[in-house]
Amino acid sequence: MRAIKCWQMTGVGESMSQNEIAASALADAEALVRVSGCGVCHTDLGFLYDGVRTAKAPPLTLGHEISGIVEEAGANFAALLGKAVIVPAVLPCGECLLCRKGRGTICRQQKMPGNHIEGGFASHIIVPARYLCEVAVADENSLFGNSGVTLRELSVVADAVTTPYQAIKNSGLAKGDLAIFIGVGGIGGFGVQIAKAFGATVAAVDIDDRKLNLLSPYGADLTLNSKALDKKALRSALQNFVKEKSLPPFEWKIFETSGTKAGQELAFSLLTHGATLSVVGFTMDTLELRLSNLMAFDARAIGNWGCEPKYYPEVLALVQQGKIQLAPFVQTFPLSEINSVFERVHDREIDKRPVLVPDF
Repeated sequence: MRAIKCWQMTGVGESMSQNEIAASALADAEALVRVSGCGVCHTDLGFLYDGVRTAKAPPLTLGHEISGIVEEAGANFAALLGKAVIVPAVLPCGECLLCRKGRGTICRQQKMPGNHIEGGFASHIIVPARYLCEVAVADENSLFGNSGVTLRELSVVADAVTTPYQAIKNSGLAKGDLAIFIGVGGIGGFGVQIAKAFGATVAAVDIDDRKLNLLSPYGADLTLNSKALDKKALRSALQNFVKEKSLPPFEWKIFETSGTKAGQELAFSLLTHGATLSVVGFTMDTLELRLSNLMAFDARAIGNWGCEPKYYPEVLALVQQGKIQLAPFVQTFPLSEINSVFERVHDREIDKRPVLVPDF
């Protein structure tokens, strides 16, 4: 029986430790994927540092932004053998009522690597094969089209890129709209690029000038530091920008992608008539809001969990066309440095999306 080498979380705040777990025999609908790269997400930090509960109790291998090569496949998916793939961060069952209604991201039988099942900070991962997204690369070292990235860097597509893509689709964002992103780290940064590709005018808000400066050439038409501006001043700056650019003063599309209490409060304060607030980031903090603002502005607030696998090919097409740039925003590290990388990300010392590459 094959042994999977991995780094596992054993408890909140504890360093992850190297381990080996036995790989079970594949079911007909499963695949064994050799991991090429696995991105580090804010959600992983929540599990390790903030006490966010995983569906499967520790010890558990974290990691849900995964790309790799299919080394073994069950009888139903033999055609995937040897293919380069991205593993969707949310794997619905595809059979239940919710899935049949097109609501796969809230499927109650879903499997999220690093949450419901063992994740991608490992040499291999066993996953349901139904929704694996094929990537047109010859091997894990060849570039994906003209994107400048290899299969390992494409791992971030599994969450950091597809999650804001679904949120943008669900918001109804259209050409000519104003899109505002609160927090432009991994998910928010890629969201800026996607919204620009949709034809929107984009405002990026963050407390870190480094992130704002990095995004200016990649779709951010306006950058605002919310550490230097209070809510009133920031709203005024947006209104002046809208007037200057002859943009609609209503129906703003606001995306809360910071996953912080302050970011959520700011996002809610920016509601205007007909606005849509998409809550994409997650925090354990609670906040007090006057929900009547939604009524008064005839606005709406919607949540977003992951991304339906059907959107993955659309996102890959945008990457291949150069409309979403990954290379300037990702950085690879050996998987053996996982504890150091997590600490540095937690302490905001790494600006780019880290991708951990197995080096067992």
